[in-house]
Amino acid sequence: MTDQSPINVGIAGLGRTGWNNHANACAHLPEQFRVVAVCDPDPERQAEAIERFDCLAYASYEELVADKAVELMVVATPSNLHAEQSIAAMRAGQHVIVEKPMASDLAGADAMLAVAKETGRTLTVHQNLRYAADFVKVREVIASGVLGRIIEVRIHNGGFDRRWDWQTMKRYGGGMLNNSGPHFVDMGMLLIDDPEPDVFCHMEATPLYAGDADSHVKIILKPKPGQGPLIEINITTACAVPQPNFLVLGTQGSMACYREEAHLKYFDPTEAPPLILDEAPIARDRVYNREQLPWKEEQVSFVYDGAEGVQELYRALFASIRQGKDLDITPESVRAQIAVLEKCRELNPGVI
Repeated sequence: MTDQSPINVGIAGLGRTGWNNHANACAHLPEQFRVVAVCDPDPERQAEAIERFDCLAYASYEELVADKAVELMVVATPSNLHAEQSIAAMRAGQHVIVEKPMASDLAGADAMLAVAKETGRTLTVHQNLRYAADFVKVREVIASGVLGRIIEVRIHNGGFDRRWDWQTMKRYGGGMLNNSGPHFVDMGMLLIDDPEPDVFCHMEATPLYAGDADSHVKIILKPKPGQGPLIEINITTACAVPQPNFLVLGTQGSMACYREEAHLKYFDPTEAPPLILDEAPIARDRVYNREQLPWKEEQVSFVYDGAEGVQELYRALFASIRQGKDLDITPESVRAQIAVLEKCRELNPGVI
């Protein structure tokens, strides 16, 4: 009989994601996870965790990783520390869920994979937006085939925002590429079958960030022929008008997907008039081609619950650690994303 007891969790970093995502997920799944220790340099955050979880609280990561009660380490510290701290936890015998980005570069990701294999510890990455309702709907519609062969998918993230916190600073691994890129590059890579697509990337550090990191990023992923659609990713702080999160262009129609609704317009080619080439080099009646296609339209609503996506990730992690099931989010799948992010940096040497 497999061990079904709650997994003892240590949380490194009690900031936005450590507290709002990871701590909350553990609190909502008490039969599967128990927070036994945390670390954060802020005494007030330590006290808050002690009150909420009746746990131990440390000021340093070194103290937390030495705690033998911790089975699963949550690495929710600044991006530049992810690889180093994940490796230390695995060498201490702990499983790891690391916040995105998995690592600052491909060398760090490869080192993490090597240590996971060496130690036999589970390593996964907090790519919770794989479970987001809008992305799930996009994948569902693409798989259904109603839009035909998918030619291009555009992914948009961002509004018009000014920021002045540590995530606007290069030295902490800040910037839109590191902060948001892992989510949306991950989505793009899941929509193609090529682990090494051609990559174009343009990045800018704009006055909308108080720090020196990038605040506007455009990425294009071009897979090899037959291995999926062109992927265009926009991650920006400079878009003041609403945009769909996803725009899917296919040979039989299109889909615009927002946070909690999607609009589909498509046709069945078997119901359409035949498409016959007119080879005469003249324009009949001096007009462009016009026809009435048998369009079908759907408006689909769904509930976007970010907290539920994090909890789904944690439930899958429990099933992997306690029941031996396959990981939903393998570090190998995330490595391909890190390779794309590294290429983006190489293409923009003066920005990051």
